[in-house]
Amino acid sequence: MNIKITGTGSYIPSKVKKNENFLKHQFLNIDGTTIESSNEVIVEKFKSITGIAERRYAKSHLNSSDLAYFAALKAIEDANIDPEELDYIILAHNFGDISKDTDQSDLVPCLASRVKHSLRIKNPKCVAYDILFGCPGWIQGVIQAHAFIKAGIAKKCLIIGSETLSRVLDNHDRDSMIYSDGAGATIIEATNEEGGILAHEAASFTYDEAYYLFYGNSNNKSLKTDTKYLKMYGRKIYEFALTNVPNAMKTCLDKSGVHINDLSKILIHQANEKMDEAIIKRFYRLYKIPVPKNIMPMTIHDLGNSSVATVPTLLDLIRNNELEDHSFSKGDVIMFASVGSGMHINAIIYKY
Repeated sequence: MNIKITGTGSYIPSKVKKNENFLKHQFLNIDGTTIESSNEVIVEKFKSITGIAERRYAKSHLNSSDLAYFAALKAIEDANIDPEELDYIILAHNFGDISKDTDQSDLVPCLASRVKHSLRIKNPKCVAYDILFGCPGWIQGVIQAHAFIKAGIAKKCLIIGSETLSRVLDNHDRDSMIYSDGAGATIIEATNEEGGILAHEAASFTYDEAYYLFYGNSNNKSLKTDTKYLKMYGRKIYEFALTNVPNAMKTCLDKSGVHINDLSKILIHQANEKMDEAIIKRFYRLYKIPVPKNIMPMTIHDLGNSSVATVPTLLDLIRNNELEDHSFSKGDVIMFASVGSGMHINAIIYKY
């Protein structure tokens, strides 16, 4: 028995937010003081570091669970399964449903239950729950599904990553330009076909690193302090990722028994182009070989950082030949890897 991804789906919101749309924002330092650089310089520097030219935001009437449902429908159709046969629905997110222009997260019922309800699944033994694991949440959901299937308590699982980060942004913080909305979903099931999940690795660094990403006040000190926004210590995250992610990736690859030269693609969380490139460079340096061409497909330029949705969306686009110069062939070995708030790291080696 092998445990494989048999279907994928994604939902990419139609609302485009280009970098130029930020030129009229009032960006402030964390202490509320005015930034000396012009917005033109701020936006240009942001693009050179992150690679992001535009990102997608959900329409005002849609919430994260809606995006998750749309992606789930596509994955179920792609896998050609009866949703009543699902044993688990695991939905990774970070902020629940946040309606447009509201301050509160809505988490009751959990988003996975909402998706199951929308799918009209009657089977009560289809267990639906959420996972909060930062940006690596979808990968962690796949790891959990793998464990359930391997233990014999499940055969088919739906794993979703969905987020509407546009609802938790501080418009006075330069970091807000990174984030976007979206959803990606996969069907994981036991099969007699060759390939599947070969190895996985996960770790949580919390002693000093737990609050590198956090909920905090706006940089605009005139705004009410009981409204919180997504905040981060970007430099600390960058240094943490470069120090720890390549080692986790190497541990995972070595555990799988696959030779580094046989790795076909690395689907890494689309966090920041420069950071992702540096992670990949350090990973290959551990094996004392140069980074192969075309090994790391990217969507961040047009889609931004949609947290838990970046990796499954990337996977779905490549499977459907919608990402230029990238494709999968039978037998290809793929690595999924992510880092995010917590601070959590994980990776999977997968044979296509």
